[in-house]
Amino acid sequence: MDLESRFSTKEACLSYLEKIRWPEGFKCLRCGSDKAWKTKRGTFFCSGCEFQTSVTSGTIFDGVRKPLTLWFRAVWLVTSQKNGISALSLQRQLGLSRYETAWAMLQRLRQAMIRPGLDLLSGEVEVDETIVGGPTLGKKGRDIEGKALVVIAAEKNGDKTGRIRMQRIPNANAETLEAFVKTNIQKKSIVETDGWTSYLGLTDLGYKHRRIKGESVGVEELVPRVHQVASLLKRWLLGTHQGGIDKTHLDGYLNEFTFRFNRRTSANRGKLFRRLIEQAVQIGSGTMDSGS
Repeated sequence: MDLESRFSTKEACLSYLEKIRWPEGFKCLRCGSDKAWKTKRGTFFCSGCEFQTSVTSGTIFDGVRKPLTLWFRAVWLVTSQKNGISALSLQRQLGLSRYETAWAMLQRLRQAMIRPGLDLLSGEVEVDETIVGGPTLGKKGRDIEGKALVVIAAEKNGDKTGRIRMQRIPNANAETLEAFVKTNIQKKSIVETDGWTSYLGLTDLGYKHRRIKGESVGVEELVPRVHQVASLLKRWLLGTHQGGIDKTHLDGYLNEFTFRFNRRTSANRGKLFRRLIEQAVQIGSGTMDSGS
């Protein structure tokens, strides 16, 4: 009810986006000038370079066909429910005529859930891979024919799990796994892995590599945090999304799971709503369904 009251008009939504995008006042995207005026169409005309832009330009709301009021409701539904929402449920609750529109809206919101420039994981970090889609009979180890291979990094926070990062990868060779570690984990951190040989070059890259082996225990006990995260991911995909996810679209779902997991202790859903809106105006627009 508060959402409907506060964001009942397009103008109210645009005003909120403007405050989030330019908290200290308008800044021209081209020349950095703070001198501009609004046109009758609601766009900003820079007096310095005469560049014209709107508050939604370059954001995930750029060029969308559905009203901003509907998008704000979608953001609220996504962030206010602990386990998220499926495209079918979103379609029903927003009264959309097409399932594809709801799916495309969710994909664009998921795009905003992982922003560039995130602080790297640090301290002691477990890293391992998991296969999403279940085991294939006759296949062993890291063979992913018909499945998706996902690498997961999980910070140690005492006996608990801190922040996580995850990424769909094409294979588990050294080049792929080293690139993931370099992108997501701070140098000089302790990186714990199992005995997989593709991790052997981490020391040369500036990490303290702790290779954990154990013939008498399963791999789940070697890197327990990663495997707990992997188990929760698969349960979430199966429960909220019925497991019917094409691996080519898996990246968006990994973004959403990471966004939720790293904010799992937040009891204030309003803050999650604001955080996702903030990231939505920082991320460029992606490919959308024509009905969105």
